[in-house]
Amino acid sequence: MKRVLAIAFVLITSVGFAQNYSTSAGLRGGLSNGLTIKHFIGDNTAVEGLLSSRWKGFDLTGLYEIHNEAFDVEGLQWYYGGGAHIGFWNGKNVGWANDTENYSVIGIDGILGLEYTFSEFPLNVSVDWKPAFNIIGQTGLWGDGGALSLRYIF
Repeated sequence: MKRVLAIAFVLITSVGFAQNYSTSAGLRGGLSNGLTIKHFIGDNTAVEGLLSSRWKGFDLTGLYEIHNEAFDVEGLQWYYGGGAHIGFWNGKNVGWANDTENYSVIGIDGILGLEYTFSEFPLNVSVDWKPAFNIIGQTGLWGDGGALSLRYIF
């Protein structure tokens, strides 16, 4: 009997911390706008891909994220992680640049966010902060990567 109770306890607590979807895709809006797709590769780990547009250019970002239950609210998760990006910008459209040079950038990213998944319909919403550090091309810290994402759950 003790063994059955122990197995039941492990199963119940494991389900309590698991994400309730595997793949979602949608729109991401902030200072840069674009598309987002997230896929869970474990109970609380996910990979996310971002395609965003800014300054008449675009960035591709890949992130690895760890999700945790937030505030004992069903469907609410906080997450953090990191990854990398590559981007291509038109220099004369970069907000502070006065040149006509085009830029190719490569860098690393962090992410910290809060996500809510609705139980009534296949949608989740997240708000996050995604600072980036360009290692190549327009080097430096870019701390303005916050956004709101709306994703459809498959």
